[in-house]
Amino acid sequence: MGSVSNQEFPGVCKTEEDEGPSTEEDSQSFHGVGVCKWFNVRMGFGFLSMTNREGVPLDEPVDVFVHQSKLHMEGFRSLKEGEAVEFTFKKSSKGLESQRVTGPDGIHCVGSERRPKGKKVQKRRLKGDRCYNCGGLDHHAKECKLPPQPKKCHFCQSIDHMVANCPIKAQQSSPGSQGKPSFLKGDEEEHSLSAPPPETSD
Repeated sequence: MGSVSNQEFPGVCKTEEDEGPSTEEDSQSFHGVGVCKWFNVRMGFGFLSMTNREGVPLDEPVDVFVHQSKLHMEGFRSLKEGEAVEFTFKKSSKGLESQRVTGPDGIHCVGSERRPKGKKVQKRRLKGDRCYNCGGLDHHAKECKLPPQPKKCHFCQSIDHMVANCPIKAQQSSPGSQGKPSFLKGDEEEHSLSAPPPETSD
């Protein structure tokens, strides 16, 4: 593999243009100290703000790319914004990239309290899966062994209305029904299953 052309990043580092190709410098790693500038926990990457390079304070902070795979910690790997870090880094075709990131004096990184939200949504979806033909929770309508069933309310199982127009569900979700004891609600549900609810004239 050859060295990366300086034409891709014009004006980034004039000393490299003067010196010409420098494969040794590209592969060489450096030591830096700074803080986490930002980190996306869902995507697993972010940037460090380097304030000290090889023990020499910098006039202005320099951005260094960081990937979650380079973090020295256990469990879910991430960084908290503003967290103090020490790291080794190298120059690459894309800029400065961290190779190993730790907390101060080599301790584990603290990490962010945030976690990706996608997994919770997936669990909720799986929990709500049901057969639209018979209402069973262990299969879908295309796998249902029963013949096509009449459409019915998913809340009280009545064939006279759909769940959107269910009077029992509306009664239970109204503010006045919240104070009812749970055993009374259970009795109402059993009663509604044995006898169809009274028809309401629209």
